Amino acid sequence: MKVAVLSFAHVHAATYLKLLRAMPGVEVLGSDPDTDAAAPGETRGRTVAEPLGVAYADTYEEAFAWGPDAVIVCAENARHRPLVELAAAHGVDVLCEKPLATTVADGEAMLAACRAAGVRLAVAYPVRFSPAYAAVRRAVTSGETGRVLAVTGANNGQLPTRARRWFADRALAGGGALMDHTVHIADLLDDLFAARAVEVYAQTNNVLYEDETDVETSGLVTVRYDNGAVATLDCSWSHPRSHHWWGGLELTVVGERATLEMDAFDQRVEGFSERRRTGFAVPFGIDLDERMLRVFLFGPGADGMDVADGEGGVRTVRIVEAAYASARAGAPVVL
Repeated sequence: MKVAVLSFAHVHAATYLKLLRAMPGVEVLGSDPDTDAAAPGETRGRTVAEPLGVAYADTYEEAFAWGPDAVIVCAENARHRPLVELAAAHGVDVLCEKPLATTVADGEAMLAACRAAGVRLAVAYPVRFSPAYAAVRRAVTSGETGRVLAVTGANNGQLPTRARRWFADRALAGGGALMDHTVHIADLLDDLFAARAVEVYAQTNNVLYEDETDVETSGLVTVRYDNGAVATLDCSWSHPRSHHWWGGLELTVVGERATLEMDAFDQRVEGFSERRRTGFAVPFGIDLDERMLRVFLFGPGADGMDVADGEGGVRTVRIVEAAYASARAGAPVVL
């Protein structure tokens, strides 16, 4: 199987190249011609691919001429659409980094292009492959929790501009922390509920790092679903830069008969290095990115979990778009 990674703008691109390179039966090619958009000091292009032993194409046209069976789009959020439509035009299945798009209109156009071409559109939401989420999902779907009444979640992280400055560029990212971190939990709830979001209320600010960026760095989003459940999501870039761990994703699900708590990234050993005079963390267990890639390429495993599809990707973008509208208006937005 041939898989091409298109653009190395996203920090996950190098991870995907490395994981694909190690998969038996998979040939991988990288292409990152838009390096002019990179900020000074950021590593892109051949400099990323060659140390990993990955073949490289100077243009996207060359990448498609190679004849990939699937592509992974890792461009800046606002540049997802043209690459997804290019993949559709070549009849190639595509896994697109999250969020699917920065607007619902772009997301729907991408979905329509893939449907017309008869190709698969998936969205990179690796957290749904967490063992912790699998346990929550089993408890809810089996009825063990009873009807879900409320959900609280937090997807916090560090300000990501050290790795890629475009994450805080409104034109390229579509916003800031709300765009970056609302969608993971929104996707989990999209999978968990046989329900749809009907109302969104949000508040944002950039008190954190206000001297460095004009996009929102903190956000709180409340989503009401048509099954009666209400979810409150903290999507802030609130993890200190000095901390040894990037952040995390936690979820509490309150049901009529049980309350469930999960931490998607708690499989790690933490300590303090006297030599380095800093904390450290060593993760173990399942690599969520690796499992997501395998499911995208080869199909669901024994637990039946599949990658998020394009329709789900559009639904999560719709929540984000409504959250921005709510934050501007200071009032709930009905979907």
